[in-house]
Amino acid sequence: MISQQTIDIVKATAPVVAETGPKLTAHFYERMFSHNPELKDIFNMSNQRNGDQREALFNAICAYANNIDNLAALLPAVEKIAHKHTSFMITAEQYQIVGGHLLATIDELLSPGQEVLDAWGEAYGVLANVFITREEAIYQEKEGKTGGWRGTREFTLIEKTQESDVITSFTFKPTDGGTVSNFKPGQYLGIYLTPDAFEFQEIRQYSLSSAPRTDNYRISVKREEGGKVSNYLHNELTVGDTVQLAAPAGDFFLDVSATTPVTLISAGVGLTPTLSMLDALTEHQASVHWLHATENSRHHAFKDYVNTLADKYDHISATIWYREPLATDRPAEDFDYQGMIDLNAVAPQLIDPAMHYYFCGPVGFMQHVAKQLIELGVQEDNIHYECFGPHKVL
Repeated sequence: MISQQTIDIVKATAPVVAETGPKLTAHFYERMFSHNPELKDIFNMSNQRNGDQREALFNAICAYANNIDNLAALLPAVEKIAHKHTSFMITAEQYQIVGGHLLATIDELLSPGQEVLDAWGEAYGVLANVFITREEAIYQEKEGKTGGWRGTREFTLIEKTQESDVITSFTFKPTDGGTVSNFKPGQYLGIYLTPDAFEFQEIRQYSLSSAPRTDNYRISVKREEGGKVSNYLHNELTVGDTVQLAAPAGDFFLDVSATTPVTLISAGVGLTPTLSMLDALTEHQASVHWLHATENSRHHAFKDYVNTLADKYDHISATIWYREPLATDRPAEDFDYQGMIDLNAVAPQLIDPAMHYYFCGPVGFMQHVAKQLIELGVQEDNIHYECFGPHKVL
């Protein structure tokens, strides 16, 4: 429990901390990487350069300070971050390092006095223990599953398939020949890469793009312009190469009864987690709607596979938007609508109080979708989404 005195001090000083804005987190990361450069092998340095990680940390600090007397409000965010941390194999010792640099940053930038530093130190310690306890439970759960493991495990690339001009699938099998643990459709894998050309170890999370299998995992990756890891996977990784993988994790996953109608909405490579869900819903007892938006046929991954499922199963339907169709793209055959995704075009099949909606894609797209769902009267509890990279609230 946090003392009332600590709660009062943190809430009173939170506005001062918030006023420092990005300067606070910039100073924190620069300080931490200077004193503990080994952490560059864990943090995504690309997210450091573009500011995404700094923004996420700043928002998290403000959210915690403002809700320090109502920690239950933070539990959904704790669950999301805890899963991500386990794919990085974060340890209790690293929480101590982060806490030390955070307090030193507050002291160096604001000089608030020892009483304030002690209060923030106590508050940080309570939150760190919440994360450490939850993450240990996730580690144990992963390790205890049939085919499960703790830490990383070596896998061999057994298949590499180009799905579109920008998306390629990679299928990995355990090098030890054993089975792999089950996962919930929508979850991701952590992949650890240390090629000679990389300055630091690079860790990324990629959504699993098929229903669970017993002996392998498949991810599907978009080649990002300037993306160090995605370009390495596309250009350099070949069948027979090995990688280290952390077990599946993630708090975004399909969680419905067999009779719950489902709508899966995606844009671009955001289809990877929803494709895993669609794969798992072929025997579903309620309607399943697949809504996907992409640039055009050159970017349209898994087109034939999804169409095959929609043709084979009466409860599955597929609707496609092309933002900028090619001259050769055929309306009503290759795609159904042109432009940005517009749920009003298919509203009659979506209006069901029992329906759950799962969606993934660029943040702007997801904000666009969330706004439309709310305008259609969908309850917040029925809306589920995943952000690639540092989490953003829609």
